[in-house]
Amino acid sequence: QVQLVESGGGLVQPGGSLRLSCAGSGSTFSVYTMAWYRQAPGKQRELVARMTRGGSTNYADSVKGRFTISRDNAKNTVYLQMNSLNAEDTALYYCNAVLMGSSFWGQGTQVTVSS
Repeated sequence: QVQLVESGGGLVQPGGSLRLSCAGSGSTFSVYTMAWYRQAPGKQRELVARMTRGGSTNYADSVKGRFTISRDNAKNTVYLQMNSLNAEDTALYYCNAVLMGSSFWGQGTQVTVSS
């Protein structure tokens, strides 16, 4: 089992950047597939980006070329670099860890894009 804590959210102007962090503890972090999801008000939670333990990545079409997922297994941390943010990126962002059918979630960090 792994515990996840997100940080780095906040208020940013359109066109700006943020970097989210997700710190894991309680288990061997490197074996997990890590992902970022987001949920905007009134919408379903959606996958933003995913990275397998082997380093393969996939992204939602809406964030391709703007967001980058990375991980530092030595620090038990996964990151989401978000550039060229727009109002449609406003949401609660969640970190997710998956291993052999078990899924774990953080509490979320709010990202608000507004002028």
